[in-house]
Amino acid sequence: MNKLLTLFAASLFVLTSTATNAQVSIPFFGNSDDTPTLAPMLEEVTPAVVNISVKGKREVRQRMPDALRFFFGPNAPREQVRERPFQGLGSGVIIDAEKGYVVTNNHVIDDATEILVTLKDGREFDAEVIGTDERSDIALIKIKNGENLTDIEIGQSSDLRVGDFVVAIGNPFGLGQTVTSGIVSALGRSGLGIEELENFIQTDAAINSGNSGGALVTLDGQLIGINTAILGPNGGNIGIGFAIPSDMMNNLVLQLIEFGEVRRGVLGIRGHDLTHDIAQALNIDASNGAFVAESIPGGSADEAGIKSGDVILSVNGSAIASFSELRALVSSMGQGKTITLGVVRDGENMEIDVTLGSQDVEVTASSIHPALEGATLAVSSDPAGIEITQLEDGSAAARVGLEEGDIIRGVNRRAVSSMGDLRSVIEDTTGVVALNIQRGSSSLYLVLRNPG
Repeated sequence: MNKLLTLFAASLFVLTSTATNAQVSIPFFGNSDDTPTLAPMLEEVTPAVVNISVKGKREVRQRMPDALRFFFGPNAPREQVRERPFQGLGSGVIIDAEKGYVVTNNHVIDDATEILVTLKDGREFDAEVIGTDERSDIALIKIKNGENLTDIEIGQSSDLRVGDFVVAIGNPFGLGQTVTSGIVSALGRSGLGIEELENFIQTDAAINSGNSGGALVTLDGQLIGINTAILGPNGGNIGIGFAIPSDMMNNLVLQLIEFGEVRRGVLGIRGHDLTHDIAQALNIDASNGAFVAESIPGGSADEAGIKSGDVILSVNGSAIASFSELRALVSSMGQGKTITLGVVRDGENMEIDVTLGSQDVEVTASSIHPALEGATLAVSSDPAGIEITQLEDGSAAARVGLEEGDIIRGVNRRAVSSMGDLRSVIEDTTGVVALNIQRGSSSLYLVLRNPG
């Protein structure tokens, strides 16, 4: 047994000592008998991970039984809307001790009217919301009147490799701060239907209910992910957990700090994952990447020289695995930001700089759906949605029944409040597209059909 333990200790030392200089400096052998331990690193990091408890009220819609509707008459509403109080628990990570900034998941604090942050040492502070991003499930809150706080160093998730050791820290089931360990099982996970924008780190470090918003850290104590979700048949851990990469989180948080909201950049392409068949047809020696089916005329990519048929392999020097990963990375970056795309065209590798456009400027609707040709769209804040600001007589958009001044509030029962929302929901829809339109005080649906 001692021999096995010694071998494990030796192998752990080799793995960590061949990484970066910063990792070598962490004293894994802190015990007097030279047994391996992560305790020194955790003593530095765990004070930055907090427990979050929330209270609030949510609207609950309940269908009125037919018998009651008959009793109240034919004009009785089909649904009853009530407010019900709720309480919730989660985790968060202090990223700026001086300003009291804490990153967590949006679903942890969504609809909360009271937010209480509890530190590892037992101190409690009220907190307020700075900004949220529902599409990526990131939220930034601020501790009120916080003092003697400890923050965590943010690492680069783009440097991660499958097999790297990681540690998850959070508040599972309200037990209090808990630490689990594992490895990076996969990178760039998407298509799970957990969030709209998915680019997850997958790990087998145990993550359970209440861990949401907690920290995923490297062995040298750097934050490389925000724990978000698990895949389990009964809500329990089965070794498949997901975290939002720190690079993506940091891009979003910087925008929340500056603007109080996320102002997404837009690349202006349509496409899908690079498949083996496409790679063979284009004679490309690559198995992962994003195939550009269309570079939208006048868009950021088009102006930078991205063409239909290009294959994007990297963003800012970091390889991408899929079109979904490209979309999630770009959507986390702010408008006006310049990124470098690694592109293959006709067998030639090149780098192209693209300055991301804004999703909230007026756009030609035909770039989103051909049935909307002839309409010009702009974001509306009151009510939230996409407004038809101009409409050409006799156009495709006019023929489907749209009118100038209409506001698109949703698509296929999913709310839209930005151009990115509208585009992504329509792109993800096959078959019929049902637009929920507000026209004055009336609400109606218009049906579009996707080509093909």
